[in-house]
Amino acid sequence: MKALEGVRVLDLATLFAGPMAAMLLGDFGAEVIKVEHPAKPDPSRGHGPGGLWWKMLGRNKRTITLNLSTTEGQDLLVALARDADVVIENFRPGTLERWNLSYDRLREANPRLVLARVTGFGQFGPYARRPGFGTLAEAMSGFAAMTGEPDGPPTLPPFGLADGICALATSYAVMAALRARESTGAGQVVDMSIIEPILTVLGAQPTIYDQLGVVPPRTGNRSVNNAPRNTYRCADGSWVAVSTSAQNIAERVMRLVGRPEYISEPWFATGAGRVEHADELDQAVAAWVGAHTREEVLAAFEEAQAAVAPIYDVRDVLTDPQLTALDAVTTVQDPELGPLRMQNVMFRLSGTPGEIRWTGRPHGADTADVLTGLGLSGADIEALREKGVI
Repeated sequence: MKALEGVRVLDLATLFAGPMAAMLLGDFGAEVIKVEHPAKPDPSRGHGPGGLWWKMLGRNKRTITLNLSTTEGQDLLVALARDADVVIENFRPGTLERWNLSYDRLREANPRLVLARVTGFGQFGPYARRPGFGTLAEAMSGFAAMTGEPDGPPTLPPFGLADGICALATSYAVMAALRARESTGAGQVVDMSIIEPILTVLGAQPTIYDQLGVVPPRTGNRSVNNAPRNTYRCADGSWVAVSTSAQNIAERVMRLVGRPEYISEPWFATGAGRVEHADELDQAVAAWVGAHTREEVLAAFEEAQAAVAPIYDVRDVLTDPQLTALDAVTTVQDPELGPLRMQNVMFRLSGTPGEIRWTGRPHGADTADVLTGLGLSGADIEALREKGVI
């Protein structure tokens, strides 16, 4: 048995947060039906090199096509919603209502339905109808302002960070709504903006500003809370990252790099004090690391029980023994490509584990099968196809 076996999800969303949330639910057994426009597939099918994003983002999903701007398509979605537990959509506020697919109509068909609405800025407020993308959330949350070198520009991540965080939050919100339904018997609307989850994971910045008036500066790879904390280049040209969040770790690092005299300095006793002397601490660590290969650095830090990590690219990720032991990147058989490697499910449940049952399927591959399950005949389905409804 899977943890979410028996939960049916209709995924109406496109790039990236909504579909990833549906993927996460599917990873643990939910039946996910991906609904795409007949002539305009989810953009993830063509996203990135070789369109390979879809193979991951579409995994564990059955795929159907419906033109939701048509009356027939709307009626078919309502019919699907009658037996669904969750609908995930990320259209601009008002779009479902314009298509006669408001939550009131969906709830009339299925009072237990949870509707997760993922947008850039939420369902109300002055920005609600603006186009919303993860990049805008990364900019407006405060993330970009504090990311980058002190004398450089604000920096955006090279991947969908805000979307990914929002996907995690959306799957959590859906599970919370499903749990509440066990008590109330009723579904509800999840109003999820992309900007709020990344704002949350940035920590106590609003509280600190509220109480102390402090605006986080850009510090590059350094931390405002402790030092040394940075990336350092090894003698062989590779890089490592060092963290000293705990006082005893900071002391071990300084002993290891041959500068134990710093430990007795009064300022060394606190993270804030070490931050004020970050330049000299960084110089000491950089000099020692720069005189050793990465293997030597990692071995010495491990022996000293100090915190260090190699800075990996994807090639290193695929060969790391710890990640291999966890099967963090697993191999899945794809009908088109054969063996295909991708990130595995994110965590392990001892009793009801998740799994990747299949990779992203072709556009509309399951349309006839799903609609047959609604009682439509082959002739009905062919007529809908000729009219552009599917």
